[in-house]
Amino acid sequence: MRRACEQTPEHLALGPSYAMYAVLDFIVDNYLPIVQAYRQELLKLEHAVFTQLSNRDVTRRLYDMQRELLTLKLAAAPLQDILNQLVRLHPDMIRDEVRPYFRDVHDHVMRSSDAINAMRKMLNAAMSVNLSLISVRQNEVVKRLAGWAALLAVPTLLTSWYGMNFHDMPELREPWAYPLVIGVTVVVCVVLFIVLKRAKWL
Repeated sequence: MRRACEQTPEHLALGPSYAMYAVLDFIVDNYLPIVQAYRQELLKLEHAVFTQLSNRDVTRRLYDMQRELLTLKLAAAPLQDILNQLVRLHPDMIRDEVRPYFRDVHDHVMRSSDAINAMRKMLNAAMSVNLSLISVRQNEVVKRLAGWAALLAVPTLLTSWYGMNFHDMPELREPWAYPLVIGVTVVVCVVLFIVLKRAKWL
């Protein structure tokens, strides 16, 4: 910033008010590259949200990024009021020739602030989508576990009858009864498997 000012001595002739403008302009010009870097990282995180399974690192990075953008917002927001006052007030500090430069910096701050707000909204949306997808994946896992539990419940129910030790079991008198029970169990399990498969529970 100092080298840039020294290369334009006609601007330095405007006095300390131009030096103040140069400092504020240097600060504000460094906001947009930071926001651009965050935007590129957010695009990568959005891709990771939709392609990766439940990833704690993505959720943590989204949260950290939101906190960093809030810090950047708290740094940029006060400059709007400061520059607004410098443009409209303090004639003893700011020369009239320099006021258009401050207006330009004020416009840059407004654009940076709008970009930060837009990024924060995108981050909120990304976090909501990420948490929703995690819930959907967990529900899919629960559905699959419930489907397999239903399949295991059929043979468990049928075979548990043989632990009752009663005398009138069919296969004690009929040689074909025991294979029939096994066949019925297999058929019921197969039918239940097909039903659950079509319902996308397996």
